[in-house]
Amino acid sequence: MSDTDAQDDHGFTRRLLLRTAAVAGAGTALAWGAPAGTALAAAPGSTAARTGRAGWLAHPGRPVQPKFRWWWPDGLVDPREIRREVDQIADAGFGGVEIAAVTHSLDDKTVLQVADNGWGTPVWTARVEAALDQAARRGITVDLTVGPSWPTAVPSITADSEAAVKELAHGSVQMAGGTTYTGPVPAPVIAAAPGVSRQQLVLVQAAQIDTANSTRKETGLSFSSVRDLTDRVTGGTISWTAPPDGEWVLIAYWLRGSGQTPESGPHTSPAAYVVDHFSEAGIQAVIDFWEAHILTAPVRRLLKKAGGALFEDSLEIESDSLQWTPGLPAAFEKNCGYALEPYLPAVILSKSNQVFAFDAELTRQVRHDFWDTVSRLFNDHHVSVLKKWAHSLGLKLRMQPYGLQTDAIATASILDIPEGESLGFKNLDDYRCLAGGRDMAGRTIMSCESGAYTGGAYNTTWQKFLTTMGGAYAAGVNQTVVHGFSYATVPGVKWPGYAAFTPYHGKVGYGESWGPRQPTWQHTPDVSGYLSRIHQVMQSGTARADVAVFRQTGYTATGIGASWFTASGVPLGWTHQFISGPLLEVPNAQVSGGRLAPHGPDYRALFIEGDFFAGSTCTLRVKDAERLLEFTMDGLPIVMLGAWETATVPGVPADGENERLRTVVSKLLAQPRVRRVSDKADVGAALADLGVQPAVRYATASTLLNAHRVADGVDYYYLCNGKHAESVKPPVAPIDHEVTLRRTGPDGVPYLLDLWTGEARRIGRYAEDGDSIRLRVTLQPAETAVVAIGRPGLFGDRAGKQPHAVSSQAESVDFVDGELTVRHSAAGTVDTVLSQGRTVRTTIGEVPAPRVLSAWQLHVEDWRPGGAPTTTTVTGHDLKLDALAPWSQLDGLEDVSGVGHYRTTVTLERPWTGGYGACLELGTLNGTCRVTVNGSRLDPVDQINPVVDVGPWLKRGDNTIEVEVATTLANRLRVSDPDVYGGLARQQYGLTGPVRLVPYGQARVG
Repeated sequence: MSDTDAQDDHGFTRRLLLRTAAVAGAGTALAWGAPAGTALAAAPGSTAARTGRAGWLAHPGRPVQPKFRWWWPDGLVDPREIRREVDQIADAGFGGVEIAAVTHSLDDKTVLQVADNGWGTPVWTARVEAALDQAARRGITVDLTVGPSWPTAVPSITADSEAAVKELAHGSVQMAGGTTYTGPVPAPVIAAAPGVSRQQLVLVQAAQIDTANSTRKETGLSFSSVRDLTDRVTGGTISWTAPPDGEWVLIAYWLRGSGQTPESGPHTSPAAYVVDHFSEAGIQAVIDFWEAHILTAPVRRLLKKAGGALFEDSLEIESDSLQWTPGLPAAFEKNCGYALEPYLPAVILSKSNQVFAFDAELTRQVRHDFWDTVSRLFNDHHVSVLKKWAHSLGLKLRMQPYGLQTDAIATASILDIPEGESLGFKNLDDYRCLAGGRDMAGRTIMSCESGAYTGGAYNTTWQKFLTTMGGAYAAGVNQTVVHGFSYATVPGVKWPGYAAFTPYHGKVGYGESWGPRQPTWQHTPDVSGYLSRIHQVMQSGTARADVAVFRQTGYTATGIGASWFTASGVPLGWTHQFISGPLLEVPNAQVSGGRLAPHGPDYRALFIEGDFFAGSTCTLRVKDAERLLEFTMDGLPIVMLGAWETATVPGVPADGENERLRTVVSKLLAQPRVRRVSDKADVGAALADLGVQPAVRYATASTLLNAHRVADGVDYYYLCNGKHAESVKPPVAPIDHEVTLRRTGPDGVPYLLDLWTGEARRIGRYAEDGDSIRLRVTLQPAETAVVAIGRPGLFGDRAGKQPHAVSSQAESVDFVDGELTVRHSAAGTVDTVLSQGRTVRTTIGEVPAPRVLSAWQLHVEDWRPGGAPTTTTVTGHDLKLDALAPWSQLDGLEDVSGVGHYRTTVTLERPWTGGYGACLELGTLNGTCRVTVNGSRLDPVDQINPVVDVGPWLKRGDNTIEVEVATTLANRLRVSDPDVYGGLARQQYGLTGPVRLVPYGQARVG
């Protein structure tokens, strides 16, 4: 055993990194349609779609390519390695990186020497400059996090600074009625964090305890008893005698820095502290630091060339007390019309738990108003200011606008690019919240931090990644930021190199470290091409959704969906997004032709129910109700679920405010385009009564998810056989049923866009019904397809306006080289009914039986630790297999990770030539794969449903079929680093089949 030769500086051989198979011309001139049983599978042999607009899909540009989170150990990175990694990422088909300081895997952070290499130091800035320069050379973009790790922080402030994140801590003393307390003002029940040296007393109150309002976690108080005792404080002490009745509590409120620092620090010296996200001082400290330390002349220049976005992670503003900012009381009174101070007991927190409460209704109202004010401060003083400054640098602002009880929907409408995450989001409705903000604001992109899994380090497959993300694209995601790509090394790490999140507390970490250290990396361009085509389609034109669901409280990352729509509507084809009150005021919030935002999401109806975050209480602000009344008077259908006759405003009402609301709601309910239902099961019937139908319809409930976009008069329908959430059981099953799609143009014809190969082909069998097209969809679990409906010849096909098939006894009917052609897997005569009404009979000659390919030669490249943490040794194993089995069941391969090369020879005689071909069904495999037939490497294989049309490459006589399978590193790491990875279960690597060669015959319909 020896280390491989010709290694790059990373230790991986150029043979491993750059291996490509020659792609020769097809063995025959055949061009087939879809294989039997996969009605919307692409045909690799088709060439018609490679002209016209086909290049738009076949060769997506850098702007729509996926991105990587690029994890750096702060500035302890080498410029040459940075440039090499930019090249690796660009060569793999990724269009951008996000540089993030993430060091969770390092127990000994002294190796980082943050005084010299920390975030924002001259060394770190020079390394960013190198990354930007190489990115500009390669045509990709670089995003930069606003601070080191998360939340946003800078080292130019202390925990006590005006710009530092704040908290309101409380102390309390209970008193019996009639007794006197004399002594120090109650100190905070939670001590100040390290680094916090000052705290200011801002208020002292007393309130009578009301046991009727008490719960197991909250002490009930009488609001009418609250009194301000601040003026009784002298020299830090207070003396007060409680009234004679009942029990009382004395509460002191202390303003101080929370002392929060960014994740997994220190990243700087001196330490960075999180900034106040709700004040102008907080974000100004960030801007000032960047201007003084990071934005050198070369960096500014390169940002114009290769800068993408500033990025801010989720709002993990953590405090054991209440998040606060000094300007909050004044902002609250301006926003809500009353003073906050008397109501403070109901909002104070201790270790994320409420401490006191008034009666249930008042408590709910006050807490709503508090967080509504915090939302506005965040949007006005942080998001909007940061966005304006980012634009001045030529950058966009990308942000995960959730984590606190703020209106993430409204924030999403402000951002250039709102972002969600596959790890933190509980289901697809969390994405639909951000999508509503994006689309109502008229923006295009919604991003996703994609593919992070707890315990997923070095054992995450691309199949798992794609299965997770399939539904997210249906919910509105159209930019993928893959989690992630780790920098190569840092002192003290083990093979296969530095990884940001593993080991994690000594065990397998979360997230994957993609890159050349992974055997699957050589196949990654196939996956990135697939993702790029999804983005290309899903960033085109404007998104459309059937229904806007009005949400009084715009939180996300909660998993809370919409009554009827989430559970019942989506399985029937309905699509929905969430909007909140601020979105009713954006320019797009207009109704025309009975549609809301006709130049944007084009909602066909609006649905409103009680506030899930307030006990499903029917609440509306008066101005929101007035806006909804305007909408329906302009023709918008509205369905309201609940007892809206007794609606209340969500916050503390001003005098007569509830009465004004009910007057408006009464008018709203009386409108002819409004339906009120009392049971969620009646929502569908109410929509039908209003004449509202979804753009996509299924006759029976299905796991098929869809998303719709319209660009230049072309309808693009993304379809995925997925599920609402990964935790949903039972598993998704294959689907095979008809789907009705609405078309924008009256003469539009359907095309299937193959997201793996970039080919577009005219679908040959469908039925037309006015503004709709009905066709059959057959998809395996997690498999996807895109149907485009546009003018004949849109993608360069030669079919023109010739008749299509309405029905056929054949398994598939497609246009091949402009001719309507049937394909069938058995000999015989099949009838096809054409759109003209004529029935055509076509004969398929003898078709051979399928062959199971069980005998293979297997050569395995076994990846093992080399002489250095970033050096990989490759050892070969050769086996002769009479039957396929996982590597874990093959002698000598039990703990092997790497690349397997399967090779078999198939001898084909008549009638395997001429009008016949075959599909290669790979069955079950673990890892990524590529297929080569007779020396020609085929187009990328669908990694979810690996069925390949090999007909054009087969010939009479001997045919060599090769399948290359690449794995994760999990099985090798189980034995090479057992202290960390020994608990992983062996993954069932390799091609396990059954592998079948399934012949087909086809003939032109004439």
